[in-house]
Amino acid sequence: VIMDAFVSEPIEAIGDAIDTANMTTGAPGIPMKFKWRRKIHKVGAVLRHWRETSRCKHGSQEAYVRKHWVEVETAEGLRMKLYFERQARRGANAKKRWWIYSVESD
Repeated sequence: VIMDAFVSEPIEAIGDAIDTANMTTGAPGIPMKFKWRRKIHKVGAVLRHWRETSRCKHGSQEAYVRKHWVEVETAEGLRMKLYFERQARRGANAKKRWWIYSVESD
């Protein structure tokens, strides 16, 4: 049975375990170890990554990167879609930039 659940919750990167391979292209470092729902998850593989863009909100014709997405498989066998928000949110989640979008498991 495959479960694909929408989550939309922040994660907390642990230590300096970060994949920096795509940082030269302006992408953020991918947390290879993170805490979510009081459990530590380790990324076993980065499956793919992409960007979400949108037009400038001030009338310019330029497109801006709003989110960096990554699909990973954890050491436990979970497939997760994570995203990094380029612009920080306001309020209680202002410092949270990495989020889990969905989790898929067998």
